[in-house]
Amino acid sequence: MGANAFRLDGQLALVTGGGTGLGYGMCQAMVEAGARVVIAGRREEVLRQACEQLGSAAGSIRCDVTALAGLPGLVDEVERRFGPLTILVNNAGIHLKKPTVDVSDAEANAVFQTHLFSAYALSRECGRRMLTRRQGSIIMIASMTALFGIPLVSAYSAAKTGLVGLTRSLATEFSPHGVRVNAIAPGWFDTAMNRAAFQGDPARLQKILARTPMGHAAVYLCSPAAKFVTGVVLPVDGGASIGF
Repeated sequence: MGANAFRLDGQLALVTGGGTGLGYGMCQAMVEAGARVVIAGRREEVLRQACEQLGSAAGSIRCDVTALAGLPGLVDEVERRFGPLTILVNNAGIHLKKPTVDVSDAEANAVFQTHLFSAYALSRECGRRMLTRRQGSIIMIASMTALFGIPLVSAYSAAKTGLVGLTRSLATEFSPHGVRVNAIAPGWFDTAMNRAAFQGDPARLQKILARTPMGHAAVYLCSPAAKFVTGVVLPVDGGASIGF
């Protein structure tokens, strides 16, 4: 299998929450592999800066993925402005770390809405179009919390575990029609030394995050090299999930 099997030439990806951090890193890796990317997010200035850094292969669309009723229209607008989508990366997310007994229903719902319900709706809408064209790749961003128990993140863990179940279910439904569905479970890269190094230097943090293997894993799963890979949850964690 040649190097071209890992290329994404001619592909168009929609990446939610792709303006910063690991989402931006995936966008960067996809552009380097030949794809065009559309970054979806809430903050206009963040979107503008990300597109400037990524160059002409990147576009953006401002949206709130928790506004579920607007997501069908969002996908329509993306395809009207940029062309047929072949890749969806459900990356948008928020974090919540506190004891379960102190989590309100509103806080839990915000986590579920951002991670799970938006991914469900976007996968349905993009999947509908991809199935018609018999081509596409959907990636869910799961978490170490979906692989083993971690305290103080019960809502986040429940949402991410839901994404793993959604990945497997959609893979059985979509894959026979040419649309593969996989998940990536990223590890964490937070150490006391890094926290000190990054304090007051967000640009450096962004650069480090963009260079993590996460982006390359996303490129692989969307590329012809992974044409026989679907329904998997791929840990990219430096071996953390082997034992904790």
